[in-house]
Amino acid sequence: MTETAQKPDTTHFGYREVPTGDKQKLVGEVFSSVAGNYDLMNDLMSLGIHRVWKRYFVATAQVKRGDRVLDLAGGTGDIAALLKDRVGDTGELVLGDINGAMLRVGRDRMTDRGNVRGFEYVQCNAETLPFPDASFDLVTIAFGLRNVTDKDAALREMLRVLKVGGQARVLEFSAVKADWFKPFYDFHSFKVLPRLGQLFARDADSYQYLAESIRRHPPQEELKAMMEAAGFARAGYRNLSGGIVAIHTGYKA
Repeated sequence: MTETAQKPDTTHFGYREVPTGDKQKLVGEVFSSVAGNYDLMNDLMSLGIHRVWKRYFVATAQVKRGDRVLDLAGGTGDIAALLKDRVGDTGELVLGDINGAMLRVGRDRMTDRGNVRGFEYVQCNAETLPFPDASFDLVTIAFGLRNVTDKDAALREMLRVLKVGGQARVLEFSAVKADWFKPFYDFHSFKVLPRLGQLFARDADSYQYLAESIRRHPPQEELKAMMEAAGFARAGYRNLSGGIVAIHTGYKA
């Protein structure tokens, strides 16, 4: 069952049905738990390939020097750090994340890297962004949309804060295309990943949720349709690594 098929008073938290109002708190607990091991989490989930996906995601973005960019679910700063070279010293990067622990990790990491100018950190909900209309040239969200309770609202907000002609980009785990690979992928996700989470982070449950959240996320064509319904023009996607992840793109007409 996908997001659009949920009853209005419930939603999914992994494979569990929970009251809609509870999901934000439950997701927050997961990411507060894994914040200190976020890079480890992504390495375990993607076998380290997430770093390549992120570089490609940024390298193919519609962005130039001097642009103002909003990176949602960007707490640890991975995407913003890569975007810094694209926007240059005259550009501005806003890191938005609903989770304060993740945002603090990102701020500390950016400071350690010497990236202290041109960055702003805002704790915010993607469903109700605290920014004026037409504020950004580019809005990105990497590995965060599947954890948003109301994805349609988040997509509408991304469109609202974009300038005309601006681009939105979503990098997210998606639906694997090759049937022969699916059993191996499922085995890694549901058998190996939680055990690695327990071994390295002492937290099997959070890693179990993350694996389940991937399966409940709308697949490629459905997310494209959701972007179109939100008002994005020229919505489309590109599969990476056989659909393990996909980059969805839309524009503000």
